[in-house]
Amino acid sequence: MSEKKGLKNRGYSHADVDERREAVEKFSNTHLENISKYCFDSEKASKNIENMIGSTQIPLGFAGPITISGDYAQGDFIIPLATTEGALVASISRGMSVINASGGVRSKVFRDFMTRAPVFRVRDIAHSSEVIDWIHNNFELLAQTTKTTTTHGKLYSLEAYPNGRSLFLRLQYETGDAMGMNMATIATEAVSRVIEKETGAVMVSVSGNMCSDKKPAAINMIQGRGKTVVAEALIPKDIVIEKLHTDTETVVETNYRKNLVGSTMAVTFGANAHAANMVAALYIATGQDPAQVVGGSMTITTCENVDGDLYICVRMPSVEVGTVGGGTRLPCQSEALTIMGCLGDGGARKFSELVAATVLAGELSTLAAQAAGQLGKAHQELGR
Repeated sequence: MSEKKGLKNRGYSHADVDERREAVEKFSNTHLENISKYCFDSEKASKNIENMIGSTQIPLGFAGPITISGDYAQGDFIIPLATTEGALVASISRGMSVINASGGVRSKVFRDFMTRAPVFRVRDIAHSSEVIDWIHNNFELLAQTTKTTTTHGKLYSLEAYPNGRSLFLRLQYETGDAMGMNMATIATEAVSRVIEKETGAVMVSVSGNMCSDKKPAAINMIQGRGKTVVAEALIPKDIVIEKLHTDTETVVETNYRKNLVGSTMAVTFGANAHAANMVAALYIATGQDPAQVVGGSMTITTCENVDGDLYICVRMPSVEVGTVGGGTRLPCQSEALTIMGCLGDGGARKFSELVAATVLAGELSTLAAQAAGQLGKAHQELGR
């Protein structure tokens, strides 16, 4: 299958891809006519995947425009969404239309740190305490060490969590416009080697799962991972009735009993209607790491009756996105980011505010559909 050839060269050619796909066809007795069609440079794509045989296409649509007033995203934006779920884009678009008629979305990025949490083996709790003291007294040395591995990342803080003969450290990094997971991993390995040399603690794993990466975790809900973003809108009561075909109090009750009480009963990390739906469609469209949808699923949606008007808000503690590097290099994904004016340097926080605005619109539309008893009908008509 020419695996060794493809991996050795790393930047394999179109011929390498064809040869590998032909081997797969022969092995599986199939003809991969559609998988063989793609528009990007296979050599450049080798930075994103190994053993490439072609491409899988996902329908791309758009929602919006959405009017947003944030610290970084300001104005009207069209949002590209890649999904195979009928009714999703229509629902998000309806939410955006209602929000626009109400004055738009307000958003803010409250925190912006990527984390990595190595675990060390220590002799006992006395040794653990000694290591913690050394780390606290030498933070600047460790911060300087990270600068030898990256020109864009910066060690912001380091917290220690001792547990018997295990010592966990949770490091927070500023990573610029990169999502920053690889940057944080490389920097943390360098920091850990210094700690090993100076204290005798032994790094068992550069990721001890207290990061916590690609897993729902209370520590990320509370302290955040990536960008912590909050978005809100106030929908006048007459617009709730006219455009959402329900009323403020019914939406508030639906959110309370479904998202807050129901999620508590199920003990979910997050309390929302379907935030992961919007996050997945937007992440796939723009070349983000799809596994980071886990962080988006931990959204908390709140609704309140404010003098008859509907106040709706989403808190997203773990928006892990980048506008440089990774999948954003691919041509379709970079074009999708360009639609929103988010590609490249200076785009990550702006993009995170657009993620939150899109989730807000999707939450509003779905909650209203459920409050009005229209969710099943919408899926029947549009889900096909």
